Amino acid sequence: MKEINLQKIQEEAEQLYRNGDFYCSEAIIYTIRKHFDLNMPEQSIAMGSGFPVGMGGSMCSCGAVTGGIVVLGYFFGRVTPKDTKVQKAMELSKELHDYFLQKNKVLCCKILTKGMILGSPTHMEQCIKLTGEIAVKTAEIIARELGYNAER
Repeated sequence: MKEINLQKIQEEAEQLYRNGDFYCSEAIIYTIRKHFDLNMPEQSIAMGSGFPVGMGGSMCSCGAVTGGIVVLGYFFGRVTPKDTKVQKAMELSKELHDYFLQKNKVLCCKILTKGMILGSPTHMEQCIKLTGEIAVKTAEIIARELGYNAER
């Protein structure tokens, strides 16, 4: 059985954001790609580049969640018209969405960062934490669905 280490995933995703190497969505895609040891194209990381700061700076949906959904789509989505696999991708995306919503009450970046100065230590620590949490939850969902052993 294949194994992944959730603690390492969390630490690496957080570090990539903290160091300024990647934003939240990109850090999640990069980390999942690395830890699941796939032939996932490197360009997949670039698919997450438009999501940071609530979709390109619009302060809408949290980039960490959208990055996680991109990865779930890669694993469980469809590439041919009318393929019913889309239902699984939607189901798992909703699971990730609902998890985040339950923990944070909203997905809106503008509300999550209300009163914070973007780039301030307070803002950075919150977004680093959210990036790590969503990287782990995304990895847990993928591991469960693919039969991996996920340990801390």
